[in-house]
Amino acid sequence: MSDESRPSPAQTPVAAVIPAAGRGVRLGPGAPKALRALNGTPMLIHAVRALAASRHVSLVIVVAPSDGAAEVKSLLDAHALPERTDFLVVPGGDTRQESVKLGLDALPPEYGVVLVHDAARPLVPVDTVDAVIEAVRTGAPAVVPVLPLADTVKEVEPAAEAGEPEPVVATPERARLRAVQTPQGFDRATLVRAHETVTDNVTDDASMVEQLGLTVVAVPGHEEAFKVTRPLDLVLAEAVLARRRLNDGF
Repeated sequence: MSDESRPSPAQTPVAAVIPAAGRGVRLGPGAPKALRALNGTPMLIHAVRALAASRHVSLVIVVAPSDGAAEVKSLLDAHALPERTDFLVVPGGDTRQESVKLGLDALPPEYGVVLVHDAARPLVPVDTVDAVIEAVRTGAPAVVPVLPLADTVKEVEPAAEAGEPEPVVATPERARLRAVQTPQGFDRATLVRAHETVTDNVTDDASMVEQLGLTVVAVPGHEEAFKVTRPLDLVLAEAVLARRRLNDGF
């Protein structure tokens, strides 16, 4: 389908791509980070459910490790997922950027809004997902959920050896800084063009759109959409789930 014949973002269905092909070395040896258990359920399943909780998301594509697509497919089949949402598993690449591109390549043509979400952010609230979608549907080519920074940030000259003192070279104005979360939302054609043309200085998908010279807009994120990277994050995530069970009665 050409860009001219594709429905506008306000009318088009929404798909989500979850790159889950990484190993998650900072959580230590063992299973890939996305498959680590959180309250007895793999983080990936929590992340898939979090995006599928949005009534706007009708397809979730999970990009699995290149040698683990069958395992991830069995994992999805073994857990209860919303029936109104379609799910697809595709093998990923060597980098996150390659994996997202492979997820985009598997996207049916009718989907004009795409979310890209970290599998390691399993607890993102549905209101945050919907806020990102709404901003894309009202015309933004790229949208990121963000939080203000609680800490002062220092720019330093990196030390040659880990653990050595590092000289501070600047103190950025904290009021202008934000911590970026996911899902990041995109007009599909914009994201595809970014992946076809941008290869350098890639920190996230939104930064690729920035390099096209387009405006990325920010919407409020949520403290529970934090990234589970280190063992302490698992403890915090378990606490959030325990509080949700208490509040929701299950």
